[in-house]
Amino acid sequence: MQINLIDKNITDIKADCEIVLVLEKNLNHKWIKDKNTLETVGFKGKSEECVFLASSNRVYSVIDSFQNDDIRLGVASAYKAIKKTTYKTVKVGLYLDDESSARSLSEGLLLGSYSFDKYKSKKDTTSIKEVLISSETYNDIKIDINFIKDSVEIAKILSACTNNTKDIVNTTPYDMTPEKLAIYAQNLAKEIDELECFVGDEKFLENEKMGAFLAVSRASSEKPRFIHLSYKPKNSKKRFVFVGKGLTYDSGGLSLKPSDYMVTMKSDKSGASAAIHIIKAAALLKLPFEIHAVIGAAENMIGGNAYKPDDVLIARNGKSIEVRNTDAEGRLVLADCLDFAQDLKPDYLFDLATLTGACVVAVGEYTSGVMGNSTILKREFVKSALQSGELASSLPFNRYLRKLLKSSIADMSNIASSRYGGALTAGLFLDNFIKDEFKDKWLHLDIAGPAFIEKDWGYNQCGASGAGVRMCVNFMINKAKESK
Repeated sequence: MQINLIDKNITDIKADCEIVLVLEKNLNHKWIKDKNTLETVGFKGKSEECVFLASSNRVYSVIDSFQNDDIRLGVASAYKAIKKTTYKTVKVGLYLDDESSARSLSEGLLLGSYSFDKYKSKKDTTSIKEVLISSETYNDIKIDINFIKDSVEIAKILSACTNNTKDIVNTTPYDMTPEKLAIYAQNLAKEIDELECFVGDEKFLENEKMGAFLAVSRASSEKPRFIHLSYKPKNSKKRFVFVGKGLTYDSGGLSLKPSDYMVTMKSDKSGASAAIHIIKAAALLKLPFEIHAVIGAAENMIGGNAYKPDDVLIARNGKSIEVRNTDAEGRLVLADCLDFAQDLKPDYLFDLATLTGACVVAVGEYTSGVMGNSTILKREFVKSALQSGELASSLPFNRYLRKLLKSSIADMSNIASSRYGGALTAGLFLDNFIKDEFKDKWLHLDIAGPAFIEKDWGYNQCGASGAGVRMCVNFMINKAKESK
């Protein structure tokens, strides 16, 4: 679907259908031209109400406000109402006289129109080929198309990379093994000149003394892969490193998951998928930062040589870890990858992982948990995440939870001695692998809730949401603006 800007009033643009976003309980705006029909069909202008009037070729979608995410939600709902029609072109007006309105409209359409039908014999199709955005705004101010052109391009790149992430996460474990994920990253580097990709195998992990990472992958017939993507523009202002958890499948290991909990474990590569497409988006947007994506790709399986509860593992930084639950494996892979990432001397170090069910209990299915040692950095990141359309909430570390990770035979245990505060103790486990000089530069993003949900929500479809991409890229976009 193409999105094009048109320097005309909405009434002067020819299209098969028109999308009209209605401010809640405000049915008197000039763009609302079917008041009698709307009254007849019982349209009240209530929050998230949407009605398609085929007789007038218009779809009306109610939004709570003109804030960015309300616009995304409203236009996505409108698209959903007409996607099975024979319309080829659709038009819509702007709702604010700034860049955010055009970006939000574009993202709502492009994210809301995503469909994953790779495994279906009958593919999802739509006749809609083009959406035309008018330069006319809700408050009758006509703006210069050039003023909003860049914001639409940002929306296109962010939406495409988010949808690419969804594709990887939704792909089955058989079709997206650690090796195949590494090949995907290598192919991406071939497509984009500014990207470079290094892939390390088991020997590389052994040479790097990544004992925790190696242990997790030991029982799988699919061998682990260490993936390092880099983007190095000239005159870089800062260095960002994103570390992604890439468990292409997680059975729980010898601490075997119940069968119901194994379903959806293809989503345990969500952090890695996000990291790959964060750097892709950054390269396409030509952000003025050096950026690295460091990914630990593995399967956590069972077998005669599987790592066991009671094992003690030695991580890359030399610390010993008592294994008390093999289903707490993501943090082991991340520990070694985070230690490697710090060799790159980042100004910002973010890890992304579907790490704990406890985070979902804490903040709900739709919200990512943001943890770290710097209150200022957490606050800044959460603000940027919300601006991007992703829900995020800051969670606080404390000294009492840290003590729950103590082990009598090793430097630490891989799980806490208490069931409470599990998202935070997982974050505090990772903190053991962050050097002092990077403590205030590091954030742990637990995306376990929003990364994969088995129902439609907002403008997200059932399955993967591409969690992490928009909020991390938007953070860098804001940083780029600050540095000008």
